Amino acid sequence: MQLRDRCHKARSAFLRALSALPAVVLLVASCTPADAARAGASEAGPADARTEGAAAETPDAGTLPPAGYAWVIFGADTVLAEVAATADERAEGLMYRDDVPDGTGMLFVFQDNQPRAFWMANTYVPLDIAYMNPSYRIVDIIAMEPLVTESYPSREPSMFALEVRQGWFEENGIAVGEQASIVFGVRGH
Repeated sequence: MQLRDRCHKARSAFLRALSALPAVVLLVASCTPADAARAGASEAGPADARTEGAAAETPDAGTLPPAGYAWVIFGADTVLAEVAATADERAEGLMYRDDVPDGTGMLFVFQDNQPRAFWMANTYVPLDIAYMNPSYRIVDIIAMEPLVTESYPSREPSMFALEVRQGWFEENGIAVGEQASIVFGVRGH
């Protein structure tokens, strides 16, 4: 199974579990002390019941993107993005790639919010870049052409930039002002 398919299935499981959370909170909030006492009197015993419940509610590692990746979510559309968080990773970006498969890309993460500019030196694939502010709201989308060494500056300050195959944002109805959600995978120690 491809990495993108595994991540999509794990993301779906994570979102289903997340959507059930309000119901669990309401159920727990509606319990009376008598309900709690009856629950504690099960055959497993109170301590075992608490352990089983905690294990069932704890998401496993399969509900997150792989280390070094993130899901960038726009409603029903998700990009599995490599994360470029260090200066070296950001400098290389998507250079020297022959293709950027649909639904994948690279998320550039910066430590501050300021005007950004990217170029396409040594980048062989036409890309779109979405500059995003610290709230993950898109402040600019620009189509970038391969091998162009002039920069593509953002109109507004940004803290994140998402590069995808050129045309992906338009095809999916994603425009300036759209709000993303980002789920980061956990980097190894």
